[in-house]
Amino acid sequence: MASIVSFGEMLIDFVPDEVGVSLAESRGFVKAPGGAPANVACAITKLGGTAAFIGKVGDDEFGRMLADILKKNGVNVDGVCFDKDARTALAFVTLKKNGEREFMFYRNPSADMLLKESELRMDLIKKAKIFHYGSISLITEPCKSAHMAAMKAAKEAGIILSYDPNVRLPLWPSPDACKDGIKSIWNQADIIKVSDDEVEFLTKGDATKEEVVKTLYHDNLKLLLVTDGEKGCRYFTKNFKGSIKGFSVKTVDTTGAGDAFVGCFLFCLAKDPSILKDENKLKEALTLANACGAISTTQKGAIPALPTHSQALELVNKK
Repeated sequence: MASIVSFGEMLIDFVPDEVGVSLAESRGFVKAPGGAPANVACAITKLGGTAAFIGKVGDDEFGRMLADILKKNGVNVDGVCFDKDARTALAFVTLKKNGEREFMFYRNPSADMLLKESELRMDLIKKAKIFHYGSISLITEPCKSAHMAAMKAAKEAGIILSYDPNVRLPLWPSPDACKDGIKSIWNQADIIKVSDDEVEFLTKGDATKEEVVKTLYHDNLKLLLVTDGEKGCRYFTKNFKGSIKGFSVKTVDTTGAGDAFVGCFLFCLAKDPSILKDENKLKEALTLANACGAISTTQKGAIPALPTHSQALELVNKK
């Protein structure tokens, strides 16, 4: 059984084959597998961990292709469902000159939005060590109810809940709906990872200020992680806090960098849960996670760019 179960969406990203152009200006696109929870599952297996993905894709060429990519990356796909009536989701992703992204989504509705509670493989969830999820699966029914049921089953089984909200404003009816949806399950999570941009969106405050970040901490939380792009990350627990420097690399595409970071951290946590209480072990895990995030930005597409354990260690040891 997989030690980490990742729940949510998997889709196709179409990335312009030239950097720094708008979608309208782009003359061609590179097709890449995407979807944050699926990226996280692949990040874990690429490092040598065990992961399962639970979600729904269309019973179409793209859906079958995505399931095959998960399999080829060593991810357990027993929890993947195929919908005969809805297509696999598509996203067109513009790369600006600095490697940052803009998104245009095609979901009307897409198969991932139609996952039902009755289709969940609860046995996969209940036997895991960690259950990881985002917020996109909270936007519409029936997927929202499936998400809540999966989370409840994991919580009742004593499994660590890991939450990366992964803000994608174009998918929500409004910014307020996005914020409310994300915060609606905030207090359930044991571990939350947010980017500095997401801190600013959720708090309307300055993400560099500790007092602003700390407003996101809740009583049940074991660890709050804030990623600061190439600068690295910050960590907050009840007993200690600090920051870990990032790695300087030649960035091509930042898509999936946060997922590579999260996947590496969860991989480390599944191997040794004591890292939540031991600051030195936590720093070591976050240094490796920063390296994974950095390496994943050096080529286009999320899953193809994910590093192996030896590649991540090589970058860490170069410091």
